[in-house]
Amino acid sequence: MRAVLILGAALGLSHAPMQCQREPDPTLRRQETPGEALYRLSEQFKARGEEAAWRRTLEYLIARYPSSREAHMAREDLAGASPKTP
Repeated sequence: MRAVLILGAALGLSHAPMQCQREPDPTLRRQETPGEALYRLSEQFKARGEEAAWRRTLEYLIARYPSSREAHMAREDLAGASPKTP
């Protein structure tokens, strides 16, 4: 009986990676990530000419979500921006 339980558990565990093997389809996501929301907010600030808010939002995004794709874009945006005005 014990051998049957062990065999059943082994078969069940060997099948688990097949169930979780692929990433979810990004087009089916229902919510945006925090990084996406912050980056979109920064773009709205920039469109309205609110450079200080744009810069602070990008800096927060980089600090809070440093490995996100949006943080990479934020670093590029800040690197290409004119220096801070006092």
